[in-house]
Amino acid sequence: MKINLDQCEKKLGYAFANRELLSQALTHSSFAYENQEEEISDNEVMEFLGDSVLGLIIADFLCSAYPELTEGELSKLKSAAASTSALYFFSKKMRLDKCLRLGKGEEKSGGRKKRTILAGTFEAVIAAIYLDGGLENARKFIQPKLEILFKKINVKKFFVDNYKSALQEHLQKENYVTPVYKTVTASGPDHKKSYVVEVYAEDRILAKAKGNSIKDAEKKAAQKALKNLLGRKIKTLTEDTFLYKKKK
Repeated sequence: MKINLDQCEKKLGYAFANRELLSQALTHSSFAYENQEEEISDNEVMEFLGDSVLGLIIADFLCSAYPELTEGELSKLKSAAASTSALYFFSKKMRLDKCLRLGKGEEKSGGRKKRTILAGTFEAVIAAIYLDGGLENARKFIQPKLEILFKKINVKKFFVDNYKSALQEHLQKENYVTPVYKTVTASGPDHKKSYVVEVYAEDRILAKAKGNSIKDAEKKAAQKALKNLLGRKIKTLTEDTFLYKKKK
């Protein structure tokens, strides 16, 4: 599969001096595996590098934007910005799914829509920009997206947390044991399974939820349980994290 690198550069808003880096960043391991005779490099190592570059840029941005926050609060914001759902959102907004090189099998199984693949591709693109143009160009690529993500957060009024850790912290404060997640059912074909998970506090069922993975179902169950327990309005930040009002 050939990709139009001119169009991909327009989507990214960055012109590469070395386009081989961009091509590699957009190459999934399934494509490289199905074309081994061409010795094509995939983007897995670039994902690893991009994750570290992204983490540094997010941390620097947050320390500058929210100097009044504690280390723990900054860590939760950083986790929200670097989560799979946030990176998937960035990737979809830029339509990187149109630029991917996927193997035929992965294409048939809906790989172009998979969150982990699109999030990983976004990290790989960050690495490609970093290798091609340095840290400052990577920062210019990422920072506008962070500003959009966090512009709705008034840190003086809201806490940020992810559903599973917040549920655990809440239960510990109420002298309950750590919540337990149990997979109740798993149904559907291998490429499109559906899971139902229940979350317990001791012998009490707090909530039940359905998801396209066990992790997804656990997150949704924690989200339902929190809404029931906290009894206050929760505002979604990403699919993994939420905002809730601080007590006055």
